[in-house]
Amino acid sequence: MSGDDETQEQTIADDLVVTKYKMGAEIANQALKTIVGAAMAGVSVLSLCEKGDAFITVETGKIFKKEKDMKKGIAFPTCVSVNNCVCHHSPLKSDPDVILKDGDLVKIDLGVHVDGFISNVAHSFVVGVTKDNPLTGRKADVIKAAHLCAEAALRLVKPGNQNTQVTEAWNKIAKSFKCTPIEGMLSHQLKQHVIDGEKTIIQNPTDQQKKDHEKAEFEVHEVYAVDVLVSTGEGKVRVRGPPFAVMAFEEEGKARLGVVECAKHELLQPFNVLHEKEGEFVAQFKFTVLLMANGPLRITNSLFEPELYKSEHEVDDPELKALLQSSASRKTQKKKKKKVRVGVVCFIKTNPVAKCFL
Repeated sequence: MSGDDETQEQTIADDLVVTKYKMGAEIANQALKTIVGAAMAGVSVLSLCEKGDAFITVETGKIFKKEKDMKKGIAFPTCVSVNNCVCHHSPLKSDPDVILKDGDLVKIDLGVHVDGFISNVAHSFVVGVTKDNPLTGRKADVIKAAHLCAEAALRLVKPGNQNTQVTEAWNKIAKSFKCTPIEGMLSHQLKQHVIDGEKTIIQNPTDQQKKDHEKAEFEVHEVYAVDVLVSTGEGKVRVRGPPFAVMAFEEEGKARLGVVECAKHELLQPFNVLHEKEGEFVAQFKFTVLLMANGPLRITNSLFEPELYKSEHEVDDPELKALLQSSASRKTQKKKKKKVRVGVVCFIKTNPVAKCFL
């Protein structure tokens, strides 16, 4: 195999790559459904994170069994962030546990990869809400705002559009619900083994971030993890310690020391646990979208149930209203689909997913 072949980037122009993304996405969707089903009052956050990670490990172990060298499994460990905790909460056994209670706004975030092709998903819901007793008030406002931001992005993240269009739509939608997107948070382009590609969409940028953030146009055969985080507050966050998911190590103490040293020497990049002000609520929705030649293909899904959340607010911008009412389905393909051949993969990288949790 020549050097050029080894460095050639694999994209969704290849049917086998699309298949790998879809297989990972199916496992991510199933994992999400499993955790949401288990997230009831009295259940610990640690147990949910362990359940999610175990599910992903088992299910990815069932696919491509003949490809002994193929890496697959957790791309982003299961995180369960409650109420004003914004994201990245994946506790260790030695950390204080959080026990869910009715009325908690819960965000579940996880990622799966197959041969380094990553499928991410996140979903928000409130514990104990039923169709007979739907939720109103600020938690309903922020969940509805975040959901509609994700729906707008699904229609805007397509070839020819700019990342700034998505940022502007998010600001307007959140404002309609008297909410605020979390300042400076990024959605990333995905590539094989890379969870934070160079093209990004920024939320609620400061003036300085507006100047520094690169404008970009979406192109065919790109993949994005679209991540929406909206707050009932000002959208400003503070850091509470960098987490490294070291659950897989036998000795947590030694693992903690090891990752601290690695971070110090910039061999690892921490994903900090972020918090909004006490008393505020943050909702998150994330999906993975493939920009196919015949239109965007969303492969991971939230489990949002609109009848559970009733807000007195609604999107008032006419253009955004029209956008949200437009169809997000892809163009129908008239030609017959090619059969996907799943055989020996000649191109295999062995490095782990970049900048991911251990």
